[in-house]
Amino acid sequence: MKENPIKEELLAYCKNQIDQRYLKIKQTIQDIEESLMEESKNTSGDKHETGRAMLQINRENAGKQLLEIEKLMDILQKTDIKRESAYARLGSLVRTDKYNYFISLSVGAKKVDGVEYFCVALNSPVGMQLSGKQKGDSFEFNNIKQQVLEVE
Repeated sequence: MKENPIKEELLAYCKNQIDQRYLKIKQTIQDIEESLMEESKNTSGDKHETGRAMLQINRENAGKQLLEIEKLMDILQKTDIKRESAYARLGSLVRTDKYNYFISLSVGAKKVDGVEYFCVALNSPVGMQLSGKQKGDSFEFNNIKQQVLEVE
């Protein structure tokens, strides 16, 4: 088990991104529920029934988004950045001759000490290309051939 400050910072970045999404969805759900309470007080006519139905649909959609975010939070809990491995897996830092990747969640790029790292999910197209790769392996993604220089 080895400490890696870059991995720690990238994992913290991923967690922060997901936490922000989670809080935003929770607020959306709370706002919808408050609106539903207001609609319940106004029970006159079809206009209010339509508004209530739309709020219910929005509530269901927000609930689905919340479930997806909770799944992502579970993936982050399973991301072991301290386990050493010769091959790319969840929690790996993969340096290629073109780009640097952190296999966790697809939350975009993050610079650490002036170096850009792409946070990618294992089940994303590039994550699937990276999965199982070792130092010296090559792969092609978006018509760009890359060679793995290092897996941490």
